[in-house]
Amino acid sequence: MLLAINANNTNTVFAIWDGVDLKGSWRTATEGKRTADEYVVWLDHLLALEGLTRGNVDGAVVASVVPEVNFNLLTLCRKYCNTEPLVVGAKGVKLGTKALVDRPEEVGADRLVNTVAAHDRYKGPLIVVDFGTATTLDVVDRDGNYCGGVIAPGINLSLAALHMAAAKLPSVRISRTEHVIGKDTESCMQSGIYWGYIGLVEGLVGRIKNEFGAPMRTVATGGLAPLFGGATEAIEHVDPDLTLWGLRLIYRHNTNR
Repeated sequence: MLLAINANNTNTVFAIWDGVDLKGSWRTATEGKRTADEYVVWLDHLLALEGLTRGNVDGAVVASVVPEVNFNLLTLCRKYCNTEPLVVGAKGVKLGTKALVDRPEEVGADRLVNTVAAHDRYKGPLIVVDFGTATTLDVVDRDGNYCGGVIAPGINLSLAALHMAAAKLPSVRISRTEHVIGKDTESCMQSGIYWGYIGLVEGLVGRIKNEFGAPMRTVATGGLAPLFGGATEAIEHVDPDLTLWGLRLIYRHNTNR
């Protein structure tokens, strides 16, 4: 079985693949001080809940945009899974895609992994919307190459900033509101964030399509992606496991397993 790890700024997701079958996925807060010993205790418990065991792991792949967590994630794979992990972005690791941008080395590992996965699952020119710590929109061409994109503040980041900067505004959770016009402070904030991000996505998707000059489909991923499914025609597919699928593909591409 394959252990796939995707470390982002807010959460780190662990997943187990058995061939093309996703046996389970779990997320934990990304914390640079968490040790490999702490990871393995947490992971073993969650694996057991799904009837899985770490002893069956015979491969690992890691994508990370948080350098301070890398040492302990790699130690987890080496010490407790007895496998040398494949690291996205490391020298010699083949992705099966090209970054057609001015500075390819600056493109986040997660965005490249999403590019690989989206091209495999949906084909054709695509826009990948990732609702994470940042909200990103990435362009994938017909050949599966990464062509650039957009980075905007993430939804929870915007909510936190609104609460911190305005003395009388409370801390609220992101939620889809039935009406755009709120009747109290909390519903006004929730509407502004939720429908404001719908407007952001609709506007950027439209502008990207006009600039790209060809028909494109849009797929959304990230932890908050399901919240936006069905809310706008700008998002055609919601695929929360897109990044995990991409990690599996990259591992297979490099190991033929």
